[in-house]
Amino acid sequence: MAKTGVTAPLGFKASGVACGIKENREKDLALVVSDIPATCAGIFTKNVVKGHSLKWSMKAIGRGTARAVAINSGCANACVGEDGDRDAFEMASLVSRLVGCEADDVLLGSTGVIGYRLDMDKIRTGLEEASGLLSGEGGTDAARAIMTTDTFPKEASRVYEHGGHTITIGGMAKGSGMIHPDMATMISVITTDANISRDMLDKALRGAADVSYNRISVDGDTSVCDKVLILANGLAGNPVIDSDGPAYRAFEDALKAVAIELARMLAKDGEGATKLIEINIKNAPDRNTAHLILNAIAKSPLVKTAIHGCDANWGRIITAAGYSGAEFDPDKVDISLGEIPVCKNGRAVPFDEAAALEILRAPEVVITLDMNQGTVTDRIWTCDLTCDYVRINGSYRT
Repeated sequence: MAKTGVTAPLGFKASGVACGIKENREKDLALVVSDIPATCAGIFTKNVVKGHSLKWSMKAIGRGTARAVAINSGCANACVGEDGDRDAFEMASLVSRLVGCEADDVLLGSTGVIGYRLDMDKIRTGLEEASGLLSGEGGTDAARAIMTTDTFPKEASRVYEHGGHTITIGGMAKGSGMIHPDMATMISVITTDANISRDMLDKALRGAADVSYNRISVDGDTSVCDKVLILANGLAGNPVIDSDGPAYRAFEDALKAVAIELARMLAKDGEGATKLIEINIKNAPDRNTAHLILNAIAKSPLVKTAIHGCDANWGRIITAAGYSGAEFDPDKVDISLGEIPVCKNGRAVPFDEAAALEILRAPEVVITLDMNQGTVTDRIWTCDLTCDYVRINGSYRT
């Protein structure tokens, strides 16, 4: 097996096992370990309600270093009171003994149904098994173990050369529903063998999240457990990246590429989705206007169902922009589906319906709004809204 995802960089091992949290016996417990202490950073959900495993990670990451990440799926470990905090501490302590580090050097994640306690007997057995299976080829198993309603594991990696050193960044992510911008989108773990300071790692992660994880939407909901974590162990041997400059920009570019690839997978795998939708905005007056309009269109049920039905109903697109809360002149807006203009200066223009139908039948659909009112560009990825989304979420617990 090849090294993929979180095990692509030097010095990282991973595993994924089925410990019985999921009744279908699919993998449900992932472990990622760095051979040496790694610099770490993270971004966490902005939902006021937060899961207990997430709260543990928010506290532990303040140390700035970590050795391991443990994530279970099938149970969110959220909204169960002090028991959830105790279970998170025990989970971190179990990993610390197996790995040989402090409990505070263990970051946690839990995803699944809210309001149920973790079955710690299963967690204990699962962590023992997972620690024994850690390997450089375990990335895909870990990516499978964090899935909930996902239909495929999501992994990405990039290798680049700088200053005579080879640096690798790898990552995995899960998410299919409850996905919307503002770091309440999914769970993702990124690893790298780059030697980089905590401040610059945090800056790079936030820059990458802004163009990736914070630019996807499936349903407008935001979860209580979601986060992105990054660990950098420095084993590439490059001089420490501790300031802006060519070395930092090379790292940030590679990190953005990994994060964007994972984010696109998350949007493409939206619950029940059949199409990935990319919405571009051009020549907006400012970033806030662009962001408001993109978010409104991306979470509009009418837009998403029109794309699912291959209906070139561009009126739904400009309508969503109009109720977004952004101030703009609708008489200057142009809209295109793929390369086909369907609206010019806020008015309908004749277009080939058959050609538009072919564009909308494709597995990836691009919508472009040219505001003609500034210079700002931005984009967001979403998916179509199907009957299967209702079916999946109408029976999530059963």
